[in-house]
Amino acid sequence: MTLEELESRVKKLSMRSTEAKMNLHDLAEELPTDWERIPEVAQQAHELFRELDAAREDLKAAKKAAEEA
Repeated sequence: MTLEELESRVKKLSMRSTEAKMNLHDLAEELPTDWERIPEVAQQAHELFRELDAAREDLKAAKKAAEEA
């Protein structure tokens, strides 16, 4: 993956993770309504933030490799 592709991936995941965070926040604000959805919404947020963290690490490594080349 190119540096530009990695940057684009991080940007897209960042936007999606922000949306997931807001979904979790909205769910918490409306409790006890829809309390059954807590595991589902939390899992979605967890997965997106895990992907975002990995993508940021990949981007960091790619930038470091580009600097050393």
